[in-house]
Amino acid sequence: MIRPAVTSDATAIAAIYNDYIRKTVITFEEVPVAVDEMAQRVLDVGERLPWLVWDDGGTVAGWAYATPWKARSAYRFSVETTVYLAASHHGRGLGTALYGALIEDLRARKLHSAVGGIALPNPASVALHEKLGFIKIAQFAEIGWKLGRWIDVGYWQLIL
Repeated sequence: MIRPAVTSDATAIAAIYNDYIRKTVITFEEVPVAVDEMAQRVLDVGERLPWLVWDDGGTVAGWAYATPWKARSAYRFSVETTVYLAASHHGRGLGTALYGALIEDLRARKLHSAVGGIALPNPASVALHEKLGFIKIAQFAEIGWKLGRWIDVGYWQLIL
């Protein structure tokens, strides 16, 4: 079941996210996020933009959310979108369902543009974005350093 995130989801969200932080280059954060910090993020984002979770019988299996693309006012109709799943829930179509629900929520809010950033290579994330209609618009070479290597980042955009 897909539903809006609440602060009590922060423990599960932080556990999933911190695994990505520690083991992957998918996120460029390098320090695990405390539960109270994650709860604050849910509150901060949820005031203006959607933060959705996949609730698998009382267990958060993943989430998708949008944040403002940039702070300047002319960007107010553009967002950056993200989706994360617990490792045990990959390959079941949950990412597609969550991201699709997020996109529909953004459309209902009359937003105009969604941008997804992808640390490369990441064929699964590229496939997900393109399946949902995103088009590659940019790639930055060696823009981030994590886990002892330089990482490229590509950006995919969807006009909502």
